[in-house]
Amino acid sequence: MNIGLATRMHTSFADAVARTRDALAEQGFGVLTEIDVKATLKAKLGEDIEDYLILGACNPPLAHRAINVDRQIGLLLPCNVVVRADLTDDKSVIIEAMNPQMLVDVTGEPQLEQLAEEARREHREGRTEALDPDAL
Repeated sequence: MNIGLATRMHTSFADAVARTRDALAEQGFGVLTEIDVKATLKAKLGEDIEDYLILGACNPPLAHRAINVDRQIGLLLPCNVVVRADLTDDKSVIIEAMNPQMLVDVTGEPQLEQLAEEARREHREGRTEALDPDAL
């Protein structure tokens, strides 16, 4: 199973981040955390990497339902979305979201299957304009 759902955009990193935030908001997700991996690795290790941002996103109704199925599910929340520069194409940015099926596979909890399918459907339907590379 693929751990991520991904799309590629031909735009600037800043625009990709803004459009990702907009797309998440349109799908009912709030961004609870933000980790600038590039800045952190530079500050802590003196290492340089490409633009790489992790957004911790949460959809409260889906999170609430998941927590009611398995209280330990919080260990897998919030769902991470990565926005990163494409190392193979300096004009592209890759946006990856955690595959919701991971919640089912990691926990083995069949009651999370419907929830994962809803989250996958929201991802597919919510990707229309904000993250659709053809809309650029």
